[in-house]
Amino acid sequence: MSAAVRTPARLWQRLMPWLGAAQGRAADVLPVRVGGTEYRQTTATPASVLGFDQALLWAVVALLSWGLVMVYSASIAMPDNPRFAGYAPTHFLTRHALYLVMGFVAALLAFQIPMRTWERAAPWMFVVSLLLLAVVLVPGVGKVVNGARRWLSVGPIGFQPSELAKFAVLVYAADYMVRRMEVKERFFRAVLPMAAAVAVVGMLLLAEPDMGAFMVVAVIAMAILFLGGVNARMFFLIAAILVGAFALMIASSPWRRERVFAYLDPFSEQHALGKGYQLSHALIAIGRGEVWGVGLGGSVEKLHWLPEAHTDFLLAVIGEEFGLVGVLALIVLFLWVVRRIMHIGRQAIALDRVFAGLVAQGVAIWIGFQAFINMGVNLGALPTKGLTLPLMSYGGSAILMNLVALAVVLRVDYENKLLMRGGRV
Repeated sequence: MSAAVRTPARLWQRLMPWLGAAQGRAADVLPVRVGGTEYRQTTATPASVLGFDQALLWAVVALLSWGLVMVYSASIAMPDNPRFAGYAPTHFLTRHALYLVMGFVAALLAFQIPMRTWERAAPWMFVVSLLLLAVVLVPGVGKVVNGARRWLSVGPIGFQPSELAKFAVLVYAADYMVRRMEVKERFFRAVLPMAAAVAVVGMLLLAEPDMGAFMVVAVIAMAILFLGGVNARMFFLIAAILVGAFALMIASSPWRRERVFAYLDPFSEQHALGKGYQLSHALIAIGRGEVWGVGLGGSVEKLHWLPEAHTDFLLAVIGEEFGLVGVLALIVLFLWVVRRIMHIGRQAIALDRVFAGLVAQGVAIWIGFQAFINMGVNLGALPTKGLTLPLMSYGGSAILMNLVALAVVLRVDYENKLLMRGGRV
């Protein structure tokens, strides 16, 4: 054999081991799941530069910014009321901005925590939330506002344990369903322990009293049980039991019955100056807004006619100042956010990350259901309940926990993208 033929053959023999090692390293670094349990190598963008769902982040920022403007608009005239005579016109704006800053800091910290850590901490978070719900009922410890003992004073800031309880029940229910997957077809073994946990939370919340928060907690737990695969017959049985329980609570409480009667006829002589006062003025505010609204800052109902305009009835002020167009835009924005979060949850479950997926979907149920209740109350479609509009109404505890929950959703999305690009979580 000539030297000209032997030289390429020797060169190929030397290159083969190096090429094999390089292919092995590429396969180890960037495997991508393409369905089932099979993986293929890819040369796509490294996971370290993927980030998270920025569209969802900007939609949330838009809601927060709009809420900040509306809290200022709804509260700017409150110092004219003798009850708030010592307050500056920017008092509630400043405090709401402070809550947003605190919420963003807490969200940044929450985003750094891997989902496997949240899963391990779920039972302990639930226990801590129960303890705080019990502590708030202790006379001299819990702060009483408008006859309800719902707040703990942390320096100059009031913290509402019921907001933490919503998130804690959500995470605990997701962890519970992952641990109980093998018995999800058996009612007593699958459902009763979770039902008992929710009942304990409910008793503590009703003692404050805070029936609105209990409704949100019950719906979150029930939705996660359903999404986790509990038999449909069990789900409808649980739903029927909950509806019956809430109906019984309303029937056995005179002031709750009065709220329902006021909702049915808020403009009657009997209710217009009583339990129907807030609802009647909320409807007047929305009626004044018509299609295009009276303009930002032009609301009349916020001038001491509509109580709690900056908290529970912020949507009424939005309806008056931005009209039907503004209310519809807000509804569409909330629908998009909820739909996007549900998509992130479904994506996590498709990647066999059931806990992370259920947590994300639970956050979507939480925000969507609470927004639905608040909007229904403001529009006169539902009886009056003390639930704020998520991400927008004035309230430090609610803003803080909403942002922490959304940070966890963004963490789920980040880990989804990391896995799809071959990284580890």
